Amino acid sequence: MQPISLQANAQAIDDVLPQTECRQCGFDGCAAYAEAIAEGRAPINRCAPGGARGIARLAKVTGQPVIALDPEYGREMPFARARIRAAECIGCSWCARACPTDAIAGAPKHMHAVIESRCTGCSLCAPACPMDCIDFVEAGREWTDEDARLAKRHHEETWARRVKRAAAEDRRLSQRRGAAETEGDAKKRFMADILAMARSGRR
Repeated sequence: MQPISLQANAQAIDDVLPQTECRQCGFDGCAAYAEAIAEGRAPINRCAPGGARGIARLAKVTGQPVIALDPEYGREMPFARARIRAAECIGCSWCARACPTDAIAGAPKHMHAVIESRCTGCSLCAPACPMDCIDFVEAGREWTDEDARLAKRHHEETWARRVKRAAAEDRRLSQRRGAAETEGDAKKRFMADILAMARSGRR
């Protein structure tokens, strides 16, 4: 497989992907899949959420022929959103951590719920749930380009928040390690002083 023409760069390809961030294509999100297509490392028929319409759009952008969706990477299905069965939720938060768009709200040890306007139906929350209490309910409409634009924005916002939180946590842990090391050094100096005093007293 050869890299495609420069007119179909990764950004142009990413713009026609559904932005569900489901990873079914085998790559770490839509942007990574777009880059792989642009570099000739992946075909255009791995996006199950985009389906036949998505493949046709990718073919137009890349200049490649239209081909059928590869069943190894899923099958085309109606757009469906996640729904948590409240009575079975234990509030472990694993689903929220797996969600790429922060579409799941709730506090640890409390029941969680899905924010429908942010859910892309990516299904990443389902395997993360230890109680298997997440269902997918058809939305009764198709996933639109506007949905894709919103999903991309939500994903970027979520990613930025998580990077910021991780950086803050790293700083906090670094400060704690620094404080612990300082305290350890003080204890060592204190013990050294006591030993020095003991030795001087024995002379």
